Amino acid sequence: MISLADLQRQIEQGELSADEALAQSLAAIEAQEKRIGAFVHRAAKPRAQACGPLRGIAVGIKDIIDTADMPTEMGAALYRGHRPRADASVVMLLKQPGATIVGKTTTTAFAANDPTATLNPHNLEHTPGGSSSGSAAAVAAGMIPLALGTQTGGSVIRPASFCGVAAIKPSYRLLPTVGVKCFSWTLDTLGLFGAGVEDVARGLSAMTGRPELLAQPMTAPKIGVVTQDFAGPADKEGACALKNAAAAAEKAGASVRELKLPALIADAWRIHTIIQQFEAHQAFAWEYRENYEAMPPLLRKRLDESRDIAAADYDEARSVVEKARVVLCHTFGEVDVILALSAPGAAPRGLDWTGDPRFNRLWTLMGTPCVNVPAHIAEGNLPVGVQLIADYGNDAKALAAARFLEEALRA
Repeated sequence: MISLADLQRQIEQGELSADEALAQSLAAIEAQEKRIGAFVHRAAKPRAQACGPLRGIAVGIKDIIDTADMPTEMGAALYRGHRPRADASVVMLLKQPGATIVGKTTTTAFAANDPTATLNPHNLEHTPGGSSSGSAAAVAAGMIPLALGTQTGGSVIRPASFCGVAAIKPSYRLLPTVGVKCFSWTLDTLGLFGAGVEDVARGLSAMTGRPELLAQPMTAPKIGVVTQDFAGPADKEGACALKNAAAAAEKAGASVRELKLPALIADAWRIHTIIQQFEAHQAFAWEYRENYEAMPPLLRKRLDESRDIAAADYDEARSVVEKARVVLCHTFGEVDVILALSAPGAAPRGLDWTGDPRFNRLWTLMGTPCVNVPAHIAEGNLPVGVQLIADYGNDAKALAAARFLEEALRA
C-alpha cells in the first residue's frame, strides 16, 4: 500500500517531488485497476498541485459525492451521466490543502444494498465490503494513499476491515455533507481510508485544520472491550481479531477490561433501522415516487418494506437515541476508548452481499469517532479488523488510541 505519511515526509525532505508522488499512484492505478475494478470514473489529466500539505497525494472520491469535473452517478443507472455543477464541500476541503482527485470510486447503488463488481484485493473471490467498496479496495490494492467514503450503517469501517486498511468514521458532522447524496441525514457521515492510522489522521487534519488530530500514540490507555451481545455473535475470525487486539494492547501497557453497555444503549441499537429507513423514504422521495421501476431492486425492496413507519415511531426512536447518547457519555467516564468488532468476521465470499453492518450501526447512531485497525488474517488471506471508539468530538483520542493499538499489534 502507499502511505500518505511516507509520501509527505519524502516530499518535505526533497526526496520526491509532488509530481513524482502523484505519478506513483497513477502508475499503480494503471497496473491494478483492471484486476480490482475500484474506479467508475478517472480524471482525464490529473496534475499535482504546487503547494499544500496534501500536494502530490492522489485521492479517490466515492461516487455519491459531487465532483464538478467528473460525473456523479451514485452507482445507479438512474443517474448515468449526471454532472454536478460544483464540487461537494468535502472535495474542496481536499483540494484546498493540495490533494489531487484522480477518480470516482465505486459505490453500491445509492450507498445502499445493491452491490458493485469491485473485488477484494486480498482475495478476488470475496467482496471488499460496502457501500464504500471502491475506496477501500483502491487503498488496499496500493493504487492511492487516501480515499473518501461515507457511512450510514457500516460503510466505512466494515470495508476497511475486509480490505485490511485503516479508516476513520469521524464524529458526526466533523466533515460537511453538502453535495453528498443523502440517505439518512441524522446518520450519514463522511470517512477516510488510508494505509495506516497516521495516514488517515494526516488526511483529516489537513482537511479540517485540526493539528490535534496528529497526536502521538497514547501511552497506557484505559480500554473497555465491548462485544455487543445484543447485536448477535461474531464468527470465529471476528472473535479472534478482538482477542488478538485486546491481548496486544494489554501486553503493550494498556489497562484492558470487559465493558458492559447499559440496556438503554442496546435499545438504541435496535431502532437504528427505524431512523434510517424513515429518513431514507424522504431522502429518496423523487427516485421512489417518480422513478420507481428504475430504482435499484434491493433498495427499492427496503423502501417498500419500510414505507409504513409512522412519524410517531420515528420521533420516539430519536428520543431514545438522545437519551442513549447521554448514557454513553457517562460510560466513557470509565475508559479512554472502547474496543469493538469492525465486522462479524472476514469478508463474505462472492459479490452478492457486502457483509453485515450490525457491529457498526450503534456507533454511527451515537455519532462517535471510530477508527478501524487491522488485527487478524483469516483463512484465504482475508483481513479482519477491530475498531477503537472515543466519545463524541474526541477524534484525536480515537486516533491516538488506534495508533497505540496499531503499534502494539505490529510488535
